[in-house]
Amino acid sequence: MLHPLDHLVLPVTNIDLARERLGRLGFTVAAEGRHPFGTVNACVFFADKTYLEPLGVASAKECEESVRHGNVFVARDQAFRFRCGNDGFSAAAFSTEDADADHAHFVRARKSGGAMLEFSRLIKMPDGSQSTGTFKLAFAADLRVPDFFLFDCQRINAFPADRSALEKHANGATGISEMVLSAPEPEAFGSFLQLAVSTTEIERTPFGVAIAAANARISLLSPEGMEAYFDSVPLSVDKGLRGSAVVFRTTDLAVTEALLADNGMPYTRKNNRVLVKPAPGQGAIFAFEEIR
Repeated sequence: MLHPLDHLVLPVTNIDLARERLGRLGFTVAAEGRHPFGTVNACVFFADKTYLEPLGVASAKECEESVRHGNVFVARDQAFRFRCGNDGFSAAAFSTEDADADHAHFVRARKSGGAMLEFSRLIKMPDGSQSTGTFKLAFAADLRVPDFFLFDCQRINAFPADRSALEKHANGATGISEMVLSAPEPEAFGSFLQLAVSTTEIERTPFGVAIAAANARISLLSPEGMEAYFDSVPLSVDKGLRGSAVVFRTTDLAVTEALLADNGMPYTRKNNRVLVKPAPGQGAIFAFEEIR
């Protein structure tokens, strides 16, 4: 079965700065969630059950200790920050019912990112209630891709099903319709994405390739494609794969534009989308498109 997109990981220099930035973009941001291995997040949840995970460092000492004990998630986060800076788009997670089977599949394909990770953390709801979520992660990695990784995420103990208070956003966003990665040779990485999504299907596009997860499109674009669709010219000549843009569904683009204008957030229009360039606290291009 196809694995649906679960969430995207966006490293940030400072969680408070990310909260302020995302709030001005019209997103409702959840309370901070502390991981037991030194990182912290402040997630943005959507009605389609995907979410963004802005990820900060709460304790450098705890992070370093967890890496020494084989924590792949933190090790990859630290490597990304070393190579690319503290703000960016470093990983994509896909939902699975059996992380152990996925890990075995990654090992057989010689694309395992390392040891699995199981952990729990609290989530605080707007009404003050708390719940504990438990997760099991299986990591996929490609030696040609030092700056982006994939993992399949199994919820052992899920967060509350009713997150409606956190899923309403002033900008009208209802979910993630597309994640966009870029590389000088995007076709070279199609099989890597297929592995995590659990599909054999791939679509050739004018500027690269695309893969359909169960609930979102994954586009791998050339530099020419990034310029054509997002007015973005990659600054790096690295041949590896980079996280570049997130496209959100919105019910009314006029509402999105009005909010951004009222909050003094610069944006442009291109190809029937509203584009917001990356900034501290927002490590990728954010694009909004109207899908009713």
